[in-house]
Amino acid sequence: MLFSSRYAFLALVAFVADVALGASRTSPPSGAVIVRAGTTTAGEFSTVSKAVNSLPNDSSARTIFIYPGTYTEQVNITRTGPLTIYGSTTDTTTYLKNTVNIQFGLSAGTAGSDDVSGTVRVHKNDFKLYNVNVKNTFGQGSQAIAISQYGTRVGFYGCGFYGFQDTVLVEQGVQVFLKGFIQGATDFIFGQRGQAFFGGNTIAVTAPGYVTASGRSSNDNTSYVFDGNTIVLGSGAASTTPGKFYLGRPWSDYAKVIFKNTVVNVALNSAVWSTWSTSTPNTDHVFFADYNTTGSGIAGAHRATFATQLTASQAAAYSISSAVGSDYATWVDTSYL
Repeated sequence: MLFSSRYAFLALVAFVADVALGASRTSPPSGAVIVRAGTTTAGEFSTVSKAVNSLPNDSSARTIFIYPGTYTEQVNITRTGPLTIYGSTTDTTTYLKNTVNIQFGLSAGTAGSDDVSGTVRVHKNDFKLYNVNVKNTFGQGSQAIAISQYGTRVGFYGCGFYGFQDTVLVEQGVQVFLKGFIQGATDFIFGQRGQAFFGGNTIAVTAPGYVTASGRSSNDNTSYVFDGNTIVLGSGAASTTPGKFYLGRPWSDYAKVIFKNTVVNVALNSAVWSTWSTSTPNTDHVFFADYNTTGSGIAGAHRATFATQLTASQAAAYSISSAVGSDYATWVDTSYL
């Protein structure tokens, strides 16, 4: 009886631990196209771009599964039908166990535009990416995009995005970034017409600069809403970073960015928000706002005069629904909320 009780207890502990770690996805779902580094197996692909290009450009829903590895390439996704890409991981709930890296080092100056420099370029609707790290390894000196996003109903789940300047381009469409990682220094979440919600992410700053640069140019429904994210000092960050970065600056005069329930673990500039530049402030019509910002990094803040510190009732108006639409549950993987 004692042995049986002990066995049951250990089984319960193992079950709880497994749930706490999240689900494992280390093998492809049925029907998935397989990507495996160095493969010589018929029917598999050695690069992500070859797998993407093998898919028919029709309305059928398709799936790609990527085995662990580093894939040095650019991936341009344009097919019409829904597409889901999974990276192998032992914990789907977080970026921390990601084993798949897609990387490339190309600057916008060399490529000819921000979009064309992107390591992964999404020019399609109805796309989901799970547990993949996307990196632009160019470094400092130019815009250099990791993910260039032009689709609508697009979701990134447990993904990591790494760059320096202009890491994540949310150029147009509705999109969510959930339980992932975003690293950069200058304007590293930016775009003009994108409607985006960021929830439960770790945002890492690596040099003095700006987390966001909204290019919203009119009083439309475009906004970036951040809820429940944590801002940290990135690995290898410049020693001058603390106290010299901001939540954002306005690329255009109608910039609209809201941060809610943010934990800031590295010192922000005390103004919290910045003008675009001294000669072109772009602050006449901006809406820069935050609510319930906590952590050591917000200590001593005295927000810029053009910024708003929201009350609880005001903050309630800004949510995933306000950012990407009240129908979000029809296309967002809500298990990541």
